[in-house]
Amino acid sequence: MGTILDDLKLQFRSGDVVTKLIFWNIALFAVPHILFGILKLAGIDINWMQYVSLSTEPSDLLWKPWSLISYAFFHAGILHVLFNLIMLHFSGRLFLTFFTQKQLLSLYITSAIFAGLVYLLSYAAFPALANINTSMVGSSGAVMAILFATTAYAPMMELRLLLIGSVKLWHVALVLLIIDLVQLSVSNTGGHIAHLAGAFFGYQYVIQLKKGTDVTSWISRLIDFLSGLFSPKKRTPFRKVHKNVKVKPVVGSRIVTKDKTQQQIDEILDKISKSGYDSLTKEEKEFLFRAGK
Repeated sequence: MGTILDDLKLQFRSGDVVTKLIFWNIALFAVPHILFGILKLAGIDINWMQYVSLSTEPSDLLWKPWSLISYAFFHAGILHVLFNLIMLHFSGRLFLTFFTQKQLLSLYITSAIFAGLVYLLSYAAFPALANINTSMVGSSGAVMAILFATTAYAPMMELRLLLIGSVKLWHVALVLLIIDLVQLSVSNTGGHIAHLAGAFFGYQYVIQLKKGTDVTSWISRLIDFLSGLFSPKKRTPFRKVHKNVKVKPVVGSRIVTKDKTQQQIDEILDKISKSGYDSLTKEEKEFLFRAGK
């Protein structure tokens, strides 16, 4: 048991921001469900989800303003969290081919806030939804933003999907977009609105980057500030890194790419995803451990 925990700790410490987001989403799903499930068996029934979910009632933000972000880290069920984290892994790996880890984290948080605000406004604006009092959890909006940001930057990137074969990245994005549009009036209307809002934000994020404007810069500065408080010896938790990519760079763009060290980390992480952590050599494990410090 100790070895498993040690391996998990090592993977978390040495993992990139996608790995850390996946760990956090899993922990924030499993721990509350287990803890409050045990309390329920003991006769103590607490609706803990109401404290982290985003309610369609705007006044609820007065007593839980954190819910505008927290909802994107919690999930309602096992299939919900499983699908979202598979998509986060898929989209995040593609995103990090061209952008930095801090850009991904900033986009995840900012797009979640944007999708949450659109979700609230849609219930206030449309009469058919106005009388429905519900709430939302899930990282889908943020994940869609990451996927569509990558699609906006490299739409012709070729992917090989199991049982399907070679497709372009924009094909995948289009299919997901159509699914949300078709189901918009069928079920989970608020959730699909948040998905579409996230997709729109991710696309616009890259469009604005190419024009020299980073709409997530305020979150990036906040991340740096908070990281500096907890790690005073490391003022910059995310390095500004560079790497040549096949996609033609845009003159004047504020898009930042990665260096050889990050590329080596990504290659090792890809090996873990394909063959498991045990497939790593001793040197690769030591490299990840040093990189995570």
